[in-house]
Amino acid sequence: MSGALRPVVLLCALPAAFFVAFFLAPMAVVLIASLTTSGGQPTFAHYVRILADAYHWDVLWVTFRIGALTTLVCVLIGYPLAWYLVRVVQWRPWRRFCVILLVVPLFTSNIVRSFGWMVLLGRNGLVNDGLIGLGLIERPMRFLGTELGILIGLVYILLPFIVLAVGNALAKVDPALEHASADLGATPAGTFRTIIFPLSLPGLMAGAVMVFMLAVSAYVTPALLSGGRITVFSMLIFQQYSSVFDFNYGGALSITMLVLALALVAIAGRLSEPRRA
Repeated sequence: MSGALRPVVLLCALPAAFFVAFFLAPMAVVLIASLTTSGGQPTFAHYVRILADAYHWDVLWVTFRIGALTTLVCVLIGYPLAWYLVRVVQWRPWRRFCVILLVVPLFTSNIVRSFGWMVLLGRNGLVNDGLIGLGLIERPMRFLGTELGILIGLVYILLPFIVLAVGNALAKVDPALEHASADLGATPAGTFRTIIFPLSLPGLMAGAVMVFMLAVSAYVTPALLSGGRITVFSMLIFQQYSSVFDFNYGGALSITMLVLALALVAIAGRLSEPRRA
């Protein structure tokens, strides 16, 4: 090997080794465990058990419904917020301050933030006090132990991913395209529909995929905010590994979750592709 190629090979080998050691190897262990019995014999019984059990399908439906709603709400809130930060805010110190407020919670443990929402969403919490004070409700609502409570917690935790992805995409839109559109007589709404939104769509899709995958795989927030009344698929997986110690069945649950989530993401990506005439 020539001396000129050696640094390039080393630069490529280190990320490849990291990817194999910390992603492929653990996934291979889980996959092999899901296809074997506790005695090491090949079997598909774990997957048959999962797919034939209506309870697992109910939990999957709840998990993906919460994930889809979380993604939808994050998109509906995150896109206008990203637009505000990139297109409306002109004073840079204020923009930096808003971005810091958005990013700082990411450095806090999900456990701490979820416990905070347990306090805020309680019957005597700030949310119920505010709703009663505004006259919107007469008595406290039950948020904890409901899908709404889990949804609120997940949206709070995952919203920054949408805002950062969309904001980066909006910042890359060439203003000359908007000026040209205006010169040709397009309205601001028409310019947004035909130029800005299509150009920001890749960033929006990237953020949405990230939020959806994190939402359907979330454990801490649903476990704390569900109050034991709602079960998501990650809780079933954790139960198999931590309480039942059935690593083979837990591996099958993990692979099933991963395959279904990737399939939904692939379908969504396919549907979002622009159609060719």
